[in-house]
Amino acid sequence: SLVLTFLEPSPPGLEAEYRAIFTSDSLVFLQELVSTFDGEVDKILRLRISRKTQLDLSGDLPGFCIDTASVRNDPTWRVRPVPQRLQRRHVDVGDLAPCDTERFLQALNSPAQGLQVDFDDGNCPTYPNQIKGIHNVYRAVHNQFPNAPQISQAPVLMLRPRAWNMVEHNMMVQGKETPGPLFDFGLLMFHCAKVLFHSQSGPFFYLSKVESYLEARLWNNIFLWTEQKLGLPVGSIKATVLIENVLSAFEMEEILYELRDHSAGLNCGIWDYSASFVNKLGHREAFLLPDRSKYVNMQKLFLRSYMDLLVQTCHRRGALATGGMAALLLPGDRDSAPYREALASVTRLKLLEIKAGVDGFMVYDLGLIEPMQNLFQLHTRHDNQMHQLRDDLTVSPGDLLSMPVGGVTLDGLKYNIAVGIQFIDAWLTGKGHFFYRGQVEDSATAEISRSQVWQWIRHRTELEDDGRAVTRRLVTELTRDVTRELREALRCRTVREEQRLTTATTMFLEVVSKRDFPEFITTYLNQDHTFLSSQDSGHEGGSTGKMPRPKL
Repeated sequence: SLVLTFLEPSPPGLEAEYRAIFTSDSLVFLQELVSTFDGEVDKILRLRISRKTQLDLSGDLPGFCIDTASVRNDPTWRVRPVPQRLQRRHVDVGDLAPCDTERFLQALNSPAQGLQVDFDDGNCPTYPNQIKGIHNVYRAVHNQFPNAPQISQAPVLMLRPRAWNMVEHNMMVQGKETPGPLFDFGLLMFHCAKVLFHSQSGPFFYLSKVESYLEARLWNNIFLWTEQKLGLPVGSIKATVLIENVLSAFEMEEILYELRDHSAGLNCGIWDYSASFVNKLGHREAFLLPDRSKYVNMQKLFLRSYMDLLVQTCHRRGALATGGMAALLLPGDRDSAPYREALASVTRLKLLEIKAGVDGFMVYDLGLIEPMQNLFQLHTRHDNQMHQLRDDLTVSPGDLLSMPVGGVTLDGLKYNIAVGIQFIDAWLTGKGHFFYRGQVEDSATAEISRSQVWQWIRHRTELEDDGRAVTRRLVTELTRDVTRELREALRCRTVREEQRLTTATTMFLEVVSKRDFPEFITTYLNQDHTFLSSQDSGHEGGSTGKMPRPKL
């Protein structure tokens, strides 16, 4: 009979995990899931290209869609209420790559309301990482960790599969590589959904980089299909959509409407959303984004309007509205001045979000969980703020598209270069995030960093410091200086580490010099020979020298 599915063999050392998650039944389920929706995934990716091309050719600006005005103007519809465990979403742990077993266990034992179990921004999607991460979720859900609480008592798992731009190279269905989010979602649902549902603890998801209500409709159809296949009631799956794109900011009501039986609300962040302006409009000089280190924050009109509109939209429709992640790391000494300063900084920024009406947000540092929960208790009276309808607000398209005033600094340029290089270097080691200057950096900050450098080169933006134009030559010269500093800071001790940093530098210069803007740095890396070949050691069959056979 015709073989429809091909799966690469286990990476060395993960044979038991591989056997546990890739059973005959799970592979049949995955094959059916992918076969059913693969064509629809291709269609929405082509629609993204078509939409961007139309904006470029017409010179039009994004706006609220005329065709869906009836959805926005109908005051009667609401999303289905979320289960009890999602009513209070004050503090989630963000960027929690589940392949990091130690941190995953620490988070499971934390007092957080939820955990963003991250196969996307904070995770590097190597084959070993995906297998280990999915297996760790399986172990947590099935109470197989001896030092972790029962899943019904642990923080809620908010599972974040990869976004539509990512593919899984190690599995092919009907001769095509598998969409990354279907691979992650399918395995997580097959192995964990029923236990989570019967424990009243899920299945709950974060959905990354959704750009339109049509993409939300696709996810809703996937949810309905999966619920039917697994014998779960309609509406069992709940998902929070991350509004990370300027185009989706104009379709928030429509996205909630499409997912109204499955919605756990919307989430707003800062860096992926800001980077999307460069992605969609960055070749236009009117949308030149100034130095993010100095001129871009949530108090600027375009970001404040986006957060206000998200809160207003969600609460009007009975949905939860959550904010972004505090990336700052607390110093170890709680009695020190740096600790108090760091905590005060996070408190000030997150209090702005609470006063804007958000129902929760994320932190990376587990030490921030309780201080931020206390902040919610001090300034709010209920499990959530859905009673705050924000009817006083009117947000216009002009507000959402209003670029902040400001220029480019030499320090800001070097900072963006450093973040971009280190992110690529981290990926080449199989890590999805890293620490720099007292905070965590992930693909979101890498996106805004490399996007700004690309845009500043494109428009030959002048530096505030000395009037020099940002050119490829200047960026190349500064990159040499930054790499030298990073080599010392990272303490590169081996030839291999030196070579890897040099490779990351070369790849960064390549990505910021492209004629056409690469849509996502993660897509670019995930399809790059250098990154793929860095994983080859995971497919050599261990120490026996024999190549294991793939599953068919």
